[in-house]
Amino acid sequence: MRISILAIAVLATASAVTAQTTLSFPLKIGAADSVLSQTYTCGEADAFAVQYVNSGANALAILQIDGEDRLFVNVVSASGAKYVSGADVWWTKGDTATRENEMEAGSLQTCTAQDAAPSE
Repeated sequence: MRISILAIAVLATASAVTAQTTLSFPLKIGAADSVLSQTYTCGEADAFAVQYVNSGANALAILQIDGEDRLFVNVVSASGAKYVSGADVWWTKGDTATRENEMEAGSLQTCTAQDAAPSE
């Protein structure tokens, strides 16, 4: 009986942990900060938008991977702007970008920014 009650308590706790939660992280956007959107295409795939958020020390890119909005954070790179989210890497330089899942061989895609200039 004691083990059954403990098992039920563990399962009840586990289901509370797996419940969907939403996280909000406020960033102050000052005069020197920006929120920009740019549209890209990768090969024959449909165009998609990437939002760039630059606020103080925070540099972020938001884009969809497999239908899910993903938050990418800027990391040090030798050239261009490199953002990562888990095993996914988004790397931009000028009008070109690459998208890759470092855990999947052959996943590297070369992307091109559309003609429209980035907008706020």
